[in-house]
Amino acid sequence: MKKNSYEQLSIKYPEIPLAQTVVKFCELKAIQNIIICAGSRNAPLTNGFVENPFFKTYSIVDERAAAFFALGMAQQLKSATAVVCTSGSALLNFYPAVAEAFYSNIPLVIISADRMPHRIDIGDGQTIQQKGVFEPHLVDFAYLTPDVTHAVNTLLENPNQKLVPPDATAGSLKKRQKEIQEENEKSIDAVLNHCQFKSGPVHLNVPMEEPLYGMTTSPIQITNCNSPQIKSLKVDFEAVRKQWHQSVKKIILVGVNDPNTIDQQWLDAIGSDPSVVLMTETTSNIKLSNAISSIDSLIAPLENGEMDFFNMLQPDLLLTFGGMVVSKKIKKFLRTFAPKTHWHVNPYRAYDTYYSLSRHFTMPADIFLSQLLEENTSTASDYREMVLKRYQQHLDRGAAYLRHIPFSDLKAFQTLFKQLPEKIHLQLANSSTVRYAQLFEMPRLAQVFCNRGTSGIDGSTATAIGASLINSSPTLLITGDLSFFYDINGLWNNYIPAHFRIIVINNGGGGIFRILPGEKDTPKYNTYFETIHKRNARQLAKAFGLGYKSVKTHTGLKWALKSFFKPSRCARILEVKTPRKANDSILLNYFKAMQKSYI
Repeated sequence: MKKNSYEQLSIKYPEIPLAQTVVKFCELKAIQNIIICAGSRNAPLTNGFVENPFFKTYSIVDERAAAFFALGMAQQLKSATAVVCTSGSALLNFYPAVAEAFYSNIPLVIISADRMPHRIDIGDGQTIQQKGVFEPHLVDFAYLTPDVTHAVNTLLENPNQKLVPPDATAGSLKKRQKEIQEENEKSIDAVLNHCQFKSGPVHLNVPMEEPLYGMTTSPIQITNCNSPQIKSLKVDFEAVRKQWHQSVKKIILVGVNDPNTIDQQWLDAIGSDPSVVLMTETTSNIKLSNAISSIDSLIAPLENGEMDFFNMLQPDLLLTFGGMVVSKKIKKFLRTFAPKTHWHVNPYRAYDTYYSLSRHFTMPADIFLSQLLEENTSTASDYREMVLKRYQQHLDRGAAYLRHIPFSDLKAFQTLFKQLPEKIHLQLANSSTVRYAQLFEMPRLAQVFCNRGTSGIDGSTATAIGASLINSSPTLLITGDLSFFYDINGLWNNYIPAHFRIIVINNGGGGIFRILPGEKDTPKYNTYFETIHKRNARQLAKAFGLGYKSVKTHTGLKWALKSFFKPSRCARILEVKTPRKANDSILLNYFKAMQKSYI
């Protein structure tokens, strides 16, 4: 609906000016998807968003799930989504998603209702210190000033309030309200601009006094709404290209990266340069035939003392772009065999992950590569050939090993990735799931996402559901049992599309701890580390109205996958039960099978 047609409708607005102002700014900034958590103090905001036909509103009770649901939407939209809550502890439940949005560069707007400042810490219910709760993990924030022309008598009668003198006249209140309105507009404008421009989470804290439910047909006129100012960066690419071509051993390492963000011609140029080894991860969404797409399959078999190969692999120049890297093994290698030069390309920030960061290019990777590779010239070298030869040897030995292993996590993931539909929107949970996914090829058209900003197991289900409402492809969430049960409330909503699918790899506990060092199979380990359980997803599927099937054999999994992705009237869960104690040795022996034997 066009904006000018809104004026023809009888839209109602919150009577509280601040609430109306926040809602109006979200409209002006094209923040259309609003996730609302139930509450009373946020009623003016809720009513304002719901009454305006510009917005698409969603009701989700659990605040933690709601924030991840909003994050999933913003992840796909590449633009801000807002999540709204009442005052008190409700706000604190947003924090896991706020941290994830900060480290994943996802624009997320947190809008919290609040008590009036003079009602904090006096013993009233649902009041906490909301100011500053997220600040280390925000790109901007505004703790807005409450109105002084709403609930005037309540305000003036309160002996603790410092907003206006107790004997303030109607004229002075009106003057102060005008000043407050201008201050709030400027603050909201700046914060929402930074949310999009800096691509990260922001917080608007909105203190309001009762009565909360009043509505009006008189809109406030906003006068301080501006577009974000984008600064251009000048780079001497002639010097950059010179250093690039002088380096005969180059690694390009790509972390989390959105699909279709790198033009194919630059990938082709990288693929034709014999001095470049391209290392990608499943979450990089880059698929090139001569890339190292399973980094651990290259590194892990070499860890028992092949120093000669590691010395050869050590790059002169490391170029990284994208977000967080999953592989701990490549991090350890590059920290030990440091590159002479490390360039990182990211519009927002650069981490010195490998202790050798030389330069940060604050621009999108596609723009950087278009400038770096515009001459499309290669550097003579046998670097890539030597690395790819060894990598292929490892893959061949690994494939031979996989043909003979029993049913396990590793076998289940191999089977699953072989039978994925060609075009699918894939959401991966963290811990074991995303690490197993690094070992196998994905369908060429698959789009892969994972909350790698903080790498937590919380929120994977809610994120995937939010994302599924934006991405037009069928959505599959692959998750472990602990991650799935941890985020049960991610299923507590009315928006799960029928094409949504969940595969739960249930090995009866935190299976990744069996791979890590430490004592195993003791009461302490079983209880506090692996956290062994006997839960399954059958009753949860029934409770939330989802289809369900369980398998525990290789043959059963293959047959189940043949029909699992077919259209259905409701979303489905496939629970894959694997042996708890076999998975760690099968995975570790996979890498041992790749090792080269020496006489």
